[in-house]
Amino acid sequence: MATISSPGIGSGLDVSSIITQLMAIERQPLKQLETAETKIQSQISEVGKIKSALSKFRDVAAKLASTDFWRTTTGKSNSSAVGVTTSSTASPASFAVEVTSLAKAQTIAAPALASSSTTLGSGTLTIQRTGGGDPFDVAIEATDTLAGIRDKINAAGAGVTASILTDASGARLVMRANATGTDNAFNTTVSGTGLDGLSFNAATQTGGATPAQPAANLVATVNNLPVSSASNTLTDVFDGVTLTMTAETAGPVTIDVAADTETLKKTLTEFATAYTELSKLIVTDTKYDATAKKAGALQGDSAIVGLQNRLRSMLGASSGASTAYARLSDVGFEMQQDGSLTVNSTKLDKAIANLSELKALFSNSSLTDANLDGFGKRFRVVASDILGIDGALTSRTTGLNDKLKRNQTSQDRMEERLAQTQKRLEKQYSMLDAKLGTLNGLSTYVTNQVAQWNKA
Repeated sequence: MATISSPGIGSGLDVSSIITQLMAIERQPLKQLETAETKIQSQISEVGKIKSALSKFRDVAAKLASTDFWRTTTGKSNSSAVGVTTSSTASPASFAVEVTSLAKAQTIAAPALASSSTTLGSGTLTIQRTGGGDPFDVAIEATDTLAGIRDKINAAGAGVTASILTDASGARLVMRANATGTDNAFNTTVSGTGLDGLSFNAATQTGGATPAQPAANLVATVNNLPVSSASNTLTDVFDGVTLTMTAETAGPVTIDVAADTETLKKTLTEFATAYTELSKLIVTDTKYDATAKKAGALQGDSAIVGLQNRLRSMLGASSGASTAYARLSDVGFEMQQDGSLTVNSTKLDKAIANLSELKALFSNSSLTDANLDGFGKRFRVVASDILGIDGALTSRTTGLNDKLKRNQTSQDRMEERLAQTQKRLEKQYSMLDAKLGTLNGLSTYVTNQVAQWNKA
């Protein structure tokens, strides 16, 4: 029969408390490992934040290193009738656009019927685009209502959209080409009975259906030169310039294409902001707070301190990329004592006015002389190297993760040893408890016997 044991009851010793206190001493090395684990995890987290900030800084630098970025343009129109968008292939220019008539989509309407639930007849409706392509046949049953015919036309994929227009005369089927222009006009022919009202010839504008709007091309002039298009959007009339016509014009509309200085300045400011965010993060992680007597998570970390020094050195370096500007400070980028990078708007605006030289300062690239590389390329290359497979931050992260694994292995082994130690102590103190219990019992017996003898 099993017995119930409670250490300390027989001897009076607080065995559980003794073992707990002894194990607390034994666990001190484990607590040190746990503290070290917390520190390593904090270091991994902070290195990850720095990698993210450096990646953001690299992306902005890469944009400034791109020659396409410096070709960014914007278009302006002095009339809402003509919209303009530009791409990086557009060149600064000014030209005049006049719209005589817009491109239109062909629309035809069948005769009015009592309602959309009225049936027409049976047979086949054939839709053929005048600009070429395969014809589309729509089979119409005698039970098909006007609404049903509409749905079948829309399901045919013939480049025509059908709808029902209901007015005082009744309900009529309306068919409209999905695209503007004369090449997208369409003919409809019918066979069978009761479908004559759906026929139409685009060339003669005759048939059972009536023309609501003939197909037409855009008619316009650009710098007095005639242009025609099936669409109301003109793409690459000038390289990289897209014009969208929404209305006819009473006269010429002026279109101006110029360098997008607002976007350029915004990105240059983002360069300074991204650097500042990275710099402040590094400063926080590597400093020692004398008041709180607390070191940053990465204080003394050679990889992080090395990155900080390298970036600061590059910011103060000179470049032969531009003949007008040698340093970033020449165009308004100013280092502050706290490590941040600010922008002097007056200097930057002046530099933007000399766009070709500002572009060279950031985007110039040389295969033979690194001193001729622009700052955008320099920072992009350095950041990519540091973030690469064999880069300093990647290696640092790998090292910290390996250190964390070793720490965890040590903790696991320590936990096993502590479990064995606790079992040993419990066994030893259980034996001691039993012996002391026996001795206490013997002592009580002897005391009682002596008492009896004294009475005799």
